[in-house]
Order: sequence, then structure tokens, then C-alpha cells
Amino acid sequence: MQPETRQLLKLTDNIANKLEKLHLHSAWDLALHLPLRYEDETQIIPIAAAPIGEICQVEGVVLHQEIQFKPRKQLIARIKDDSEACLNLRFIHFYPNHQKQLAQGATVRALGEIKRGFYGDEMIHPKLKSPENNKLAQSLTPIYPTTNGLNQPTLRKAVQAALDAVDLTEVLPEKLLKSLKLPSLAESLRTLHNPPPELSMQTLADGVFPAWQRLKFDELLAQQLSMRLARQRRKSGNAKPLIGNGVLSKKLLANLPFRLTHAQQRVCDEIRADLANHVPMHRLLQGDVGSGKTIVAALSALVALECEGVQVAIMAPTEILAEQHFIKFKQWFETLGIRVAWLSGSLKKKAKDEAKAALANGEIRVVVGTHALFQDDVLFDNLGLVIVDEQHRFGVAQRLALKNKGQDVHQLMMSATPIPRTLAMSFLADLDVSSIDELPPNRTPIKTKLVNQLRRNDVEGFVLSTCQKGQQAYWVCPLIEESETLQLQTATDTLAELQNHLPSLNIGLVHGRMKAAEKAAVMSEFISGSLNVLVATTVIEVGVDVPNASLMVIEHAERMGLAQLHQLRGRVGRGAAASTCVLLFAEPLGQVSKARLKVIHEHTDGFEIARQDLEIRGPGEFLGARQSGAPMLRFADLQTDMVLLEQARQAAADLVAHEPDVVARHLERWLGSREGFLAA
Repeated sequence: MQPETRQLLKLTDNIANKLEKLHLHSAWDLALHLPLRYEDETQIIPIAAAPIGEICQVEGVVLHQEIQFKPRKQLIARIKDDSEACLNLRFIHFYPNHQKQLAQGATVRALGEIKRGFYGDEMIHPKLKSPENNKLAQSLTPIYPTTNGLNQPTLRKAVQAALDAVDLTEVLPEKLLKSLKLPSLAESLRTLHNPPPELSMQTLADGVFPAWQRLKFDELLAQQLSMRLARQRRKSGNAKPLIGNGVLSKKLLANLPFRLTHAQQRVCDEIRADLANHVPMHRLLQGDVGSGKTIVAALSALVALECEGVQVAIMAPTEILAEQHFIKFKQWFETLGIRVAWLSGSLKKKAKDEAKAALANGEIRVVVGTHALFQDDVLFDNLGLVIVDEQHRFGVAQRLALKNKGQDVHQLMMSATPIPRTLAMSFLADLDVSSIDELPPNRTPIKTKLVNQLRRNDVEGFVLSTCQKGQQAYWVCPLIEESETLQLQTATDTLAELQNHLPSLNIGLVHGRMKAAEKAAVMSEFISGSLNVLVATTVIEVGVDVPNASLMVIEHAERMGLAQLHQLRGRVGRGAAASTCVLLFAEPLGQVSKARLKVIHEHTDGFEIARQDLEIRGPGEFLGARQSGAPMLRFADLQTDMVLLEQARQAAADLVAHEPDVVARHLERWLGSREGFLAA
């Protein structure tokens, strides 16, 4: 937080640092830090009429207090009010001050939830006040999201100071607000931070409450304006048109053992048309698992490589996926006389330095790698095309860093997680989208089976019979985000267990912490068929292509997201044999896990799975914005606020065309310096 902001809001360094932990860096951030819920301290409820299970405020005289030691040390006080009803107040953690406040004969005000107790109705750990020093509140009391060491009164004071300090002058035209029946921004924020007592908790929690609608609209409008301007900027860019002569593309197509599908040919034509333009390409290539995006990327790269001196960078989020691309591109390109280089964090310093030098002087024209590609010391001689696979797995800032390695670089992003229409309308409004909506003819349907972990022995028997038929199997270990070490241990234990139970099979292990050469060696054994079973962590989620593998077992499938389960399942069904994906789950299952497993069991269409996934978990993880720190939607919900989104789109078009000053002021207020992220 800037020193001037701390001074303006009269914050100590300690409080300012705590606010930073909540990502509150400015007075505007604080003004938008809205309550999670409210408490009603505007009225006293008679104990006899107080509702069970709801937070309310009562007042009474202390009849007595005592410290009990069974079943554990606790402070109990009993109060009685004018209605002659009594209530117990219980504190499991208490201080001398509590005993002082609850002295016999004292009048106290207690706020909390009343529950049925063994010795009568009680409040556990209520908030206590003395009626003499505290008037009843004039508005509902906001309860804010907070962090350790930052209490509610301090946070309320900081938010109020911010509301007084920020300029809430209306920016949007009155005509627009009237047509949409929206209140002013100042009125909306003040209502949500300090709601009058006549507003019910239910009204305040309802997304259609006018104050909420105003904030949602403003946020969606800022996003739509940013996207529209990003598209305008791109359209006015001056990229080098990449017009190939088709020689390399024809040679590669002649060497392939398969023919492109109609969908692949259509998408190649769309990309070729983009590359021939002076407007920088900004296209998302989406297609279901196994639809053949990699060959489309290779043909797109060849269009660029047919132009003299132009370089192409291909970036993937994991080393295994990047290696798979490297192997594929090398196999396809080296027969055409094109050298393909490899660049990743695990490369030895000498090899890395040599690759970087060859990139900088233009000797290397194609490089495949991980996030190592966008480090500051990686320079290109003439970067013309950037291809980013699984683009949602990268932070927006990372994609920007690679794009900025050249002047108005053409950009092709790929995703096997299809983006639902609502998400594309909202977050990808400045992208052109190409969809490969047809699978190659040799893909076999995959059966999906849900199996309780208790029947693990049966699954091991299924693995054995599959391998005895000459086919291969994957066994994927659960994702344990909290601990990579724990995840590795689980994989190692699984390997030992399977080797013990299935001694006739050759079983290998691959995981994220292995050195690149070790991983490549194990993958090579599996691809060649000398390994029957590959035990893996989720590093094999994308990019691995072994046609002879017809069985995928995923342990603790309930811990994984839908997109990930669908990606993993797509590693099988790539050959002629009928393929099966077994999802092992452990009970009890939560509601979200049940919903995910039901969807993955019932659907194989990635677009339908993506649509349902959006409903289950929201937009954040589709776009890579959470890990980048880019602004996600805080208030609007793409599932329920489609009408507002459509209104924001229409308003954005009108404002950009006729009121540039309004556009500039609205974007400055809502996005500030972060606007560039949305154009990545």
C-alpha cells in the first residue's frame, strides 16, 4: 500500500500490511471490500421471542456467573430480561474482562446465535456490550472477510475512511443508468456497507438487489470496454504478414500416415488467413481431447517458417507436455530440414546458453519449451508466431511476457478445455475462436466406470486381464495439492503395491519431480510397449499419445476437477481396441464431487463437460487469471447475470463509439493499471 494511501486513511504500518494480505492496496480496493454478511445491532429482542438458530441481540441482568471445570474449564453466566425469560451465556475461552462484564447484577447486551442446550437455551461466545456506553446501531453491522490479526472494528473503520476518501462522483451517463433502472454508485456502495435496518438480510444477499446490480454492471462494463479496446488496438497493430508458399506444408502432409479431418482443414484455413494479415493474429484453437490440435499447430508454424528468417515459439505448461511437443515437432520438422530446439528450466546451463545464443542470432527458428521461454534473458532475432498450448494453465502475465518478445507477434492459443459460450463472450471477447468439432475417424469410444475404492482388487484383476491381451494401462495417483512430497510418496506406494499384486507385469513410474531424462526414458519404455502399466501422477494429463494403452485407472477421482478427469480419460481410446476409464472413488462424497463424477460418467463430449464444469466451479480456473493476479469477476456471476452481461456489451459498444472520456474514466476507476492483463 502506497505511503500516501496509508496517510490518507490514517492506517498504521501494521494494519496496512494486514490489508495487503487481503489484496487491498488502495482506498478504492477497500471501498469495494464488501461484507460477507450482516448482524443486526439496531434492536433488542426479548429473550422469550428470540429465534433459535439465528443471530440476534438480547439484553438482561446477570443473575449469577460461575467457572465450571467439567467437561472442560468454561465460564457460564445466566441473564434475565423484562420478559422474565432466562438465557445462559457460555464462554469456553474467556478472560478476566469477561468475568468483570458479567458480574452479578450488571446489565449486559449479548449478540449471538441462540441454541438449545442441555441446561436450557444458550449463546456460546456472544459479543458483549455494556448498554450504558453503547447506543443502538443506526444501520446493520457489516461483517467483512478478514485475516488473522485484523479485527472487525478496525476493518470497518478502514473501509469507512476509504468510502469518505474515494471520489464516488458519477461517471456513467444518467440516461444509461435510467434506462437500466440502476442507482448511483455512491448510493449503492453506501447501502451495501451500511444498510438501513429496514432492509432484510435476505434482500441484501439477493443478487438482484439494485445496489448489487449496479456493482455487477459496472464491473462487467469495465471488462467489456477493456476487451473492445484491446481488439481495437490489435486491429490497428502492424504485424508482419506471414504468407507461406505451401512447400513445407505440402511435404509434411504427404509424410503423414493420416489425412486431416474437414474440421482440421477448416481451422488451418482460418489460421492461414489470419497470418497473411498485418493485424496480429489473436486466435484460440479449441478442440476436444484427441481432436488433432498439434498437427494444426505444426502446419500453422510451417506457414511462418516458409517466410524468410521468421521464428516460431511453442510453449506448454508442463515439462512432459512440452517434451511431447518437442518430440512430435522434431519428428515432423527434421525430415523437412528444420532444426527444432528445446528450452526448459531443467536444461543444463551450457545447453541452455547455447540454445539462447542460437535463438538470439536467428540460427534456431523453432523452439519448444516451458515457462523458461519467457524469461527476460531469452531473446529472439525475429519472432513471428507464438503458439501457447493449454493456455488457461498459464498466468495472463506469463502469456504477455512471451508475446512481448517480438513486435506485434501473431499468437495462437490452444486448449483442450473448450470454453463455454458465456465465458468466451465475457473474458475472450477480443479473441477469434476456432473449434475442431470433429474427432479423427480412428478414435474408439471410451467406457467410463465408477468403482468404489473398496473394490480395488477387482480393478487390479481388470488391469491384469487387459495387459494379458497385449494392451497397456495407466494407473493415475491422486492429486494432493498441499504436498508434492506426499503425492510422490503415494505414487511410490502404489507402484510397490501393484508390483506386489501383479508380479507378472512390468510396471513403471513417472512423476513431476523426476529429471527430464528419467521421465523421457520411462515414457519411451511405455511407448515402445516394454512396460505394461505406467503409474503416474497427473503429469500425463495432457499430450501423451500411446495408441496401445486402452485402460486408464484414476484413484481418488473425487479429488480432481472435471477438465482434468476428461483430459486424463483422453489418454486412452487412441487405438483400435475398446477402451475403458475406471474412476476409483472413496466415500463419503461431497456434493461437488458427486456432481463431477455424475457428469464425467454420463458425458464424453468435452464441450458439454466444459459447460457443466462452469456451472460447478465458476470461470476462474478456465482462464488462468487466478494464478496471474489478473482481475476476475468479483461481483457478477456469468451463470445468473447473462442479461447484465448483454447490457454491458451493448453499452460498451455505444460508449466506445460516442463517449471516449466516459470510457477512460470508467476503466481507470475499475481496472487502473491492470487493464493490459485483459488483452493478453
